[in-house]
Amino acid sequence: MAGQQRVYRQRIRSTQSLKKIFRAMELIAASRIGKARARVSAATPYARALTRAVSAVATHAGVDHPLTTERPDVKRVAVLLMTSDRGMAGAYSASVIREAERLIQQLTDEGREVVLYVTGRRAVSYYSFRNREIAAQWTGASDAPTAETAQEIADTLLSAFLSEESDGGVAELHVVYTQFVNMVTQTPRVVRMLPLEVVEGVAEPGDEPLPLYEFEPSPEEVLDALLPRYIQSRIYSFLLQAAASELASRQRAMHTATENAEEIIRTFTRLANQARQSEITQEISEIVSGADALAS
Repeated sequence: MAGQQRVYRQRIRSTQSLKKIFRAMELIAASRIGKARARVSAATPYARALTRAVSAVATHAGVDHPLTTERPDVKRVAVLLMTSDRGMAGAYSASVIREAERLIQQLTDEGREVVLYVTGRRAVSYYSFRNREIAAQWTGASDAPTAETAQEIADTLLSAFLSEESDGGVAELHVVYTQFVNMVTQTPRVVRMLPLEVVEGVAEPGDEPLPLYEFEPSPEEVLDALLPRYIQSRIYSFLLQAAASELASRQRAMHTATENAEEIIRTFTRLANQARQSEITQEISEIVSGADALAS
């Protein structure tokens, strides 16, 4: 009985230590999620204005651009996958990897060759373990992405899209990320980024129509300046959405882990008390039996 008590007490202490870690991680995620949501909201007006500008140029200029032109002669396709650098975020990384695997299987069935670009150590570990080649990777700041990282990713992917097939060029770029809906819901999404399809959102009551523009020095040069910025803005927006989703998933997972740890502590405490009561009862029985033996 005494041995059982020691085992239960050790498990209670170890679970209490884990509970403190889970609680701390929950509080850290909760403190960061507000900032991440604010960054998503702050980036939205710029992305919307840039989308309207690109839509205006594409609508009124009537010119072809390499970023909006299909490349049927190239079979290679790029897939950018956004995951987390750390675990303890529930099924966050597993869900987006599963969505990416479905996309890769679909493209492979169509006879395409998939080129992987990944962000986050979870995706790097997943594909490295399976000996899958990764063209480029970015790690270290999945929960706090920067505009510089988004710019580097955009430059790498634009270079791949504009290159010839013999130089490793790709015909399409698909992005797999997790859209932040609210604190409870985060949805994996697949977006085809290139060739570019600039689609203006549905007009809301009170929205002003797109004005007519005169382009200087030319529509082609305006598109050359706007489209790379548009790609960088979209990728940065996806990174921010993924960061907010990761933090929300981690907060929820750590909250659940904390509650589970409390339940385990209660269970082991009850078992330890039962063992202690059994030990006391046995000792009393031995004392009474000894007293009866002496009296007789």
